[in-house]
Amino acid sequence: MNDGLNPLTAISAIDGRYRAKTEALAPIFSEGGLIRFRVQVECEWFAALAGLPQVAELPPLGSAAANALRAVHADFSLADAERVKALEAVSNHDVKAVEYFVKERIGRIDGLAPHTEFVHFACTSEDINNLAHALMLKAAREALEPQMGGLIKAIDGLARQAGDLPMLARTHGQPASPTTLAKELRVFSARLANAAKSVSAVPLTGKLNGAVGNFNAHVAAYPSIDWPAVSERFVTGLGLAHNPLTTQIEPHDGLAALFHAFMRFNTVLLDLVRDIWAYIAIDYFGQRQTAGETGSSTMPHKVNPIDFENAEGNLGIANALFGHMAEKLPVSRWQRDLSDSTVLRNMGAALAHGSIAYQSADQGLAKLSINRARIEADLAGNWEVLAEAVQTLMRKHGMAKPYERLKAATRGRRLDAAGFAELLDALDLPEDAQLELAQLQPRTYVGLATHLAQLPD
Repeated sequence: MNDGLNPLTAISAIDGRYRAKTEALAPIFSEGGLIRFRVQVECEWFAALAGLPQVAELPPLGSAAANALRAVHADFSLADAERVKALEAVSNHDVKAVEYFVKERIGRIDGLAPHTEFVHFACTSEDINNLAHALMLKAAREALEPQMGGLIKAIDGLARQAGDLPMLARTHGQPASPTTLAKELRVFSARLANAAKSVSAVPLTGKLNGAVGNFNAHVAAYPSIDWPAVSERFVTGLGLAHNPLTTQIEPHDGLAALFHAFMRFNTVLLDLVRDIWAYIAIDYFGQRQTAGETGSSTMPHKVNPIDFENAEGNLGIANALFGHMAEKLPVSRWQRDLSDSTVLRNMGAALAHGSIAYQSADQGLAKLSINRARIEADLAGNWEVLAEAVQTLMRKHGMAKPYERLKAATRGRRLDAAGFAELLDALDLPEDAQLELAQLQPRTYVGLATHLAQLPD
């Protein structure tokens, strides 16, 4: 559906400045999207009831009637959503308005007009809502998974560009034992891949069991039907996992698990974009310029890391929303309270901010160029990082207080190749240890980093 929203008049940046990046989520999380999923659940429940031989009052659907019924939600339009809102203006109840709309449409299908009261049969509003929300999240996850996977591929692609390039590591922001750029990037792609698997693995649960979860009305009307089995077939038929034990509401534990999984992915990505920002700051990465783009309104020379900064900000907003929803939604007073309703309407906001961040980070990664000369120069100017290897070899050869001696000789100092050679001469090392260490250079002291960078996720 195209709602004709003008980005310049939108209150939220999601529907305003970033509309182009969130367009794919609009049919899912807009008010019209929610209504469409509700209509889908109502229509499919009517079809499921028509398939029960015990419900003799509702004849089985012929192929034409079944196709016409499913077209009610498959072809749902903006005009249909507006009709539902008009009905809501009278009923002052959003789900009841959907019920009335579906009855109107089913009443136009040949042979079904006498049976419209089987729409919303034995249902409470939450039977429709919980399934609609789960279907929304299912669709959103399917839309976001390619973005998440694309980020992982982009990071791996940058790692392949880096090859075996050695790099000075920085622990606590200070020069540390060398690593390779590819291995450091692969740490992030592996972490993100694992987090993405967790997002995909969370089952989206749903229920259809009446006003307080006991099938009270169902059993009153048709006591011979195995309603829990019918409910399970219906929910799983929608592509969801069935929750057989609930109050009036499906308790949202699955939603909380999904939001926490997204939070973990976002937190890892936040860690990456901050590191990349810092590497850009020390010239390990350059950024390809975009023609016509301005970095600063007053400093013409600047090429700012705006994509990574945008990603950082949006990840923070997404996780703040996810965190609140994950804490709030599983809590409901007694069998039902409505405090979850307005919170659920903000699921799309959290996922949209995440999507904006994924796209921004991906754009930023595509602009990066590796400054090999700067990385190599930094490594060549910090030979003191070999002190770890020296004191370890001294331990191997049984020399006294190797750590303390190296600490006294190197702590807080910068060494070049000549300074390192002088250090070795002053240590009075055994000849074999002297020969071993004389061959060592910062660019070769990378351990198994090259091998580790090639491990699968």
